[in-house]
Amino acid sequence: MNPTLLIGLDGATFTILEPLIENGTMPFLRDFINDGVRANLLSTANPLTPPAWTSVMTGRTPGNHGIIDFIWAEERKTDHYFTLYNFRDIKSETIWSIVSRQNGRVCSLNFPMMSPPPAVSGFIIPGLVSWKHLRRNVHPAGLYEKLKELPGFNARELAWDFDLEKKAERGIPREEYEHWVDFHIRRERLWFEITRYLLKHESIDLMAILFDGPDKILHMGYRYLDPQVFPELPTNWDLKIRDLCLKYFSELDGFLAEIVEMAGPDARIYMVSDHGFGPSWQVFRVNTWLHSKGYLTWKDLGDLDDKGRENAQKVIDRHFVMLDWGNTTAYARTTTSNGIYIRVAKEPGQKGVPAEDYQAFRNRLTAELLEVRDPETNERIIKQIMTKEEAYPGSNNSQAPDLTLVMRDHSFVSILNKTPIIYRRPEVDGTHYPQGIFLAKGPGVQKGRTIPQLSIFDVAPCVLYSLGLDIPEDFDGQMPFQVFEESYLQEHPCEIGEPTVPVDSCSHDTGKVEVDEEENKKIFNQLKALGYVE
Repeated sequence: MNPTLLIGLDGATFTILEPLIENGTMPFLRDFINDGVRANLLSTANPLTPPAWTSVMTGRTPGNHGIIDFIWAEERKTDHYFTLYNFRDIKSETIWSIVSRQNGRVCSLNFPMMSPPPAVSGFIIPGLVSWKHLRRNVHPAGLYEKLKELPGFNARELAWDFDLEKKAERGIPREEYEHWVDFHIRRERLWFEITRYLLKHESIDLMAILFDGPDKILHMGYRYLDPQVFPELPTNWDLKIRDLCLKYFSELDGFLAEIVEMAGPDARIYMVSDHGFGPSWQVFRVNTWLHSKGYLTWKDLGDLDDKGRENAQKVIDRHFVMLDWGNTTAYARTTTSNGIYIRVAKEPGQKGVPAEDYQAFRNRLTAELLEVRDPETNERIIKQIMTKEEAYPGSNNSQAPDLTLVMRDHSFVSILNKTPIIYRRPEVDGTHYPQGIFLAKGPGVQKGRTIPQLSIFDVAPCVLYSLGLDIPEDFDGQMPFQVFEESYLQEHPCEIGEPTVPVDSCSHDTGKVEVDEEENKKIFNQLKALGYVE
């Protein structure tokens, strides 16, 4: 197989990278772009880390691979149960499996949804795992002991440090900013050291490493990096934080340069992001709006003393499970899904919208939502609403929301029971935008070209073609021929091959590794710290 290097840059966007290239912060990335191909990369319908990276790994839509959000939920008779998605929830074969069963060796570092790890031919160190459980989620057995011998190895920093990142909730104290940035520089260095070690000591056909620091830095410091929102008259504090953020991206540029050099001149390199970033200035408290329209009812607190009522109210304010399900027909489950779920009565006499009224109810709700307006400007705050079929086509979309909202500033909705319904942020925040990045360089790749926008589903076909493998006929993504020189395509024709194999017959054997509830709880805290869970 042809050696291929896939580098993930979580949340990377040309809006930020271009100024960093122009001001000299990222000279390697400048040269890489000049010597290869660049394109915008359109993310999933709701540009979110778990569904987007899973689409990179599978070439399938979220409606087919089944990963919709961070959280998986199940409606029961009187309540809801929810937990975190993990590798066992992926319903499509991954590129790690496709390469492995064709006698290739793979390495997947820091990608989400890779725990418990699959038994591939190669190496898996998953992302989104607490340091206490990292050892038992590393594949193969014995790799963790080798990692411990690396200079500066620190499991607490390699994995997500939940205690530190809990402090990153909106309104992080100023004195924590420098520690936050330095921590992510150290963390990226650890992933870099692991990548270097494996490239030096192992034979790997597909090496993939995900640096997730760009997303975390931009959630915290977007307003310090985007020239369009950076203050015209910055304070000394503004300049200090901007310099800290520039320090992170400068260090990252150095890591990228060394990894690409280690991959060698024969390797083909791709850099992609799961989504982009952009400014957000407004919050829509969608459950409060649904309550005001009579679609949602909060659970009655009952006969509680003042202390008990206060504690119960905190739970009701923050969790969708604390709803009066008998009197709720529509609700938002998570802030990250930007989605509204409609409760449909499965049998006559059950609570919810009668099945025969579903389409009319959904149409009416859509029309009302599109008329929600900014009280200051009278402008609509929702630019698009997609149905379940539009946003999540596929055979595994049972967890998808009935309606997916696209806010005018691409912000995440709020599910809190708070007023006012529409809230203006005191400062511009960074949020996920749909256009990420695609970069490619290496043998056969065009040089100095900007090509039309690609889809995130096209990354997997491109990677398999790069390795010299057929592209499965059931991929949702298309082979992006414009990435390559015409002469290379003629010498190496793209072949469409057999469909992917069912997940129960490929390398999804995760052995006896079980998901730990304590770990789930800590990950929930992490998601809250990043603003994904309220």
